[in-house]
Parts: sequence; C-alpha cells; structure tokens
Amino acid sequence: MATVKDRTLRRKATVRRAVRRAAGARKRLSVFRSSKHIYAQVIDDVKGVTLAAASSIEKDMRGGLKTGANVDAAKAVGKLVAQRALEKGVKDVVFDRGSYLFHGRIKALADAAREGGLNF
Repeated sequence: MATVKDRTLRRKATVRRAVRRAAGARKRLSVFRSSKHIYAQVIDDVKGVTLAAASSIEKDMRGGLKTGANVDAAKAVGKLVAQRALEKGVKDVVFDRGSYLFHGRIKALADAAREGGLNF
C-alpha cells in the first residue's frame, strides 16, 4: 500500500518529467507553498539562476493582505511574479507545480500569472 509520501514523490517525479520535456528554451515558473505563505520563482535552468521571484512574505505584500496563506495572496504573488518576469524579458514559461495539486492557491497563482502576461 502506497503511503502519502510515496504518492507525493511519484506525483512530483511525474510533474518534473513533464516540465523537462516541455522546457526547451522556456524558463520555469516554480511554486512553493507553506501553511503561512506562498512563493514563486522564474528560473533559468540552463544558467542555473533565478530571474524573478515574489512571495507573500515581502513587506509590500504583507500590508495589503490579511494572511499569506489564502487565494487572494496567491493571486497577488502571481501578478507580481509575472510583472517582474516581463521586466526581465521573460514571457514564455513552463509551470512547475511540484508535488502540489493544481487547485486552490496553486491554481489562483497560475491564473494570475497568465492574466499578468505570462504564457504557459
């Protein structure tokens, strides 16, 4: 019987495989969430550098949000990371959700990044 950890690792490996296949010349929009905050980074895997990042823990984000662990915070982070990526000239990305299911905060961040101008 598969444990929760086994299912999580299997899901993460499946997503990573799909991201590698789709990546090519695209950058990777990686998402991490904790119980209190959500983080997003646009990463250039060829050079191994982070091009743009945003999180709900930043001072300017904390002022307007009730908490960093809800859908509203995820939307704000998605828009901010899209804005910062466009400033760096990155428009096409591959969405790396890691082992997280695509619903709730993760989906809200992805939709906000799309509205902000990123293509994936």
